[in-house]
Amino acid sequence: MAKQVPDTRNVGKDAMKADGTVNRAALPAIFNPEDLNALEQALQLKDRYPGTTVSLLTMGPGRAAEIIREGLYRGADDGVLLTDRAFAGSDTLATSYALAQAIKEMGEVDLIIAGRQAIDGDTAQVGPQVAEKLGFPQVTYVEKIIDSTGKHVTALRRLENGVETVKAPLPLVVTVNSSAAPCRTRNATLLMKYKHARTVTERQEASEDYLYLYDSRPYLNIREMTVNDIKAEQEQLGLSGSPTKVKKIENVVLQAKDAKVLKPVDNDIDLLMKELILSHTIG
Repeated sequence: MAKQVPDTRNVGKDAMKADGTVNRAALPAIFNPEDLNALEQALQLKDRYPGTTVSLLTMGPGRAAEIIREGLYRGADDGVLLTDRAFAGSDTLATSYALAQAIKEMGEVDLIIAGRQAIDGDTAQVGPQVAEKLGFPQVTYVEKIIDSTGKHVTALRRLENGVETVKAPLPLVVTVNSSAAPCRTRNATLLMKYKHARTVTERQEASEDYLYLYDSRPYLNIREMTVNDIKAEQEQLGLSGSPTKVKKIENVVLQAKDAKVLKPVDNDIDLLMKELILSHTIG
């Protein structure tokens, strides 16, 4: 699973709509960074175990198909765009429900790998919620997938105070940290192969010069799924299925101030303590 996210380094006054949802049209869109770490773990498994297939699932508007192409350029085999106006305004609960329903429709899966969290929310909830809805075990904060036997996965977890190695049965959901290996760059051969890959909606706007390709080269057809395809209950989607409501967003600018350098001597430490007491920082 991967997500196209607004680049939060460019958040401004127009970043939020009146209804409390993100104004994605006002921000540049990028491949969520930790999802790239997750993609690399999937591609490493594909390299080690012949016959492994990597499918990329993303939910979003039509332009989110761009990250599926990015995945194809780096080594993924195919992708699915889950897109429908009914998904607009989804929080983590509604998003995980839609993704879980889509995964069920995609067919049998062994391992679901996702980034720990998306930079537009920082909740780290979607991966675990998908696991819960599918009834799969989960391993979070993964830094490296060490091994897969076909029945179990062994992974290294990076925690706050150290690391641990865990073994979990398949099918399994894994979420990956940014401390994991960075994703490989685009492959020139794959870029040439998939540069015209499009969804059904995109093909309607494509140049007639390339329309003949989609019948002769099935791998260029990126699958689209809608609400009807995933057999979802409408009341659990979008704003109606989202108990989380954002009331306000602020852009906080940090400003540098004068710095004071103190030496590790008794006199300087004494002066610092007096300043902290006078400013009510301590005491």
